[in-house]
Amino acid sequence: MSELSVILDAAGVVAGAGGLGYAKVRAPRVYWSLVGLPVTWGRFTLSYRSTMDVCGLTVQPSALRAFVTRNVARREVLPVPPKVRRVRGTATGLRVTLRLPAGLEPADLAAASERLRHAWGVHSVTVAETRPGYVELRMTGYDVLRYVRMPRGVRPSGLAVPVALREDGTAFVRDFRAVPMALTLGANNSGKSVYQRNLIAGLARLPVALVGIDCKRGVEQSAYAPRLSALVTTPDDAAALLDVLVKEMESRFDLLSTHGVSDVWELPAEVRPVPVVVLVDEVAELFLISSKKDEERRERIVTALIRLAQMARAVGIHLEVCGQRFGSELGRGATMLRAQLTGRVVHRVNDKQTAEMGLADVAPDAVAVAGLIPAERPGTAVAADSSGGWSKIRTPHTSREQVSAVCHQFAHLVPDFPALDRFRPHVPTTTPAPGPSLVKPRPVTE
Repeated sequence: MSELSVILDAAGVVAGAGGLGYAKVRAPRVYWSLVGLPVTWGRFTLSYRSTMDVCGLTVQPSALRAFVTRNVARREVLPVPPKVRRVRGTATGLRVTLRLPAGLEPADLAAASERLRHAWGVHSVTVAETRPGYVELRMTGYDVLRYVRMPRGVRPSGLAVPVALREDGTAFVRDFRAVPMALTLGANNSGKSVYQRNLIAGLARLPVALVGIDCKRGVEQSAYAPRLSALVTTPDDAAALLDVLVKEMESRFDLLSTHGVSDVWELPAEVRPVPVVVLVDEVAELFLISSKKDEERRERIVTALIRLAQMARAVGIHLEVCGQRFGSELGRGATMLRAQLTGRVVHRVNDKQTAEMGLADVAPDAVAVAGLIPAERPGTAVAADSSGGWSKIRTPHTSREQVSAVCHQFAHLVPDFPALDRFRPHVPTTTPAPGPSLVKPRPVTE
């Protein structure tokens, strides 16, 4: 009997270890909550002061504190690390709020983040400034970008749409009021189209006018026609549409001038025009020409895009431009337009020059990271803006059919926009499938 109990105990231990091993690979959130979080929290608590000292993140105490320590407490005066204000665990990692002593800045901790990651045995450590004098260390216990799972409770609101997951476990939100114009670059099969799908799925739920420019004959955006206020599929139609948008921008500026305000959001709600988001699927198709006679059309398109990028933010017109490359080789006006696109998202690219086109002028440190995105992880990208900050993100996979269903569901939100009526895509009406006849047969009697 005793031998049987020993065997059962050993089998239970083996099964438990095997279950934890399986959870570590297939259910990392469960493994982190059960094992990783307690172990990391304890390691952080026990080694915090020594780790900060070794990483050079301590400063000499003030004269008063040194005097009290030396003469009252009768202890040796030691360098002071940042004071821990709060520690809390999450489903993906650990959040630590620190109060920085005089002499340290957030950049000091950011420079040592790789050393802190190895010291505490976590997957990554990022530093975010929450308010002056305070920073938050965001540790992730495992690779959250391996299986993307968006945080709960994050929904589209206003003009902000969560489209991807950051490396620190938080949602990457595309906020058009904070970053009105943006550029997305990526090679074939890099996840660029999936990024745009998630963006359209979020915008479809909001009271905005969506304008699609898809010069690949509409193969990508035609499925979203029920929710689009306008869709053009050729460069000629794109030139006409952009001319209409420029006129709309000018009329909105007249409206702002009449009410004595400088921003569309300062207008009363009853007269405020609906926001417009212009989605350009492949920008190179608008720049490239095949003959001399197309140069005039190209100049119209480039001039209109630059004018919209420079001034349209104030009147609620926003650009979301996608492409594989976007450099000076596209011709005159390309680099000028790119400079107006504040937000940058760069997926896997085929060459370093493309990564530099998207990131070198806003976040030079991120260029090398964008060049190391593996092909087997589509949807992974580097997101940056003019502030110099950047983060690694990955978009959850969303099929074209799923986005099309969302566009059908929220087709009633298409705003009344007479200026765009002639560009409104045709949406065929669906005929119901034939069902059983409702006529009751009457028997024929002789």
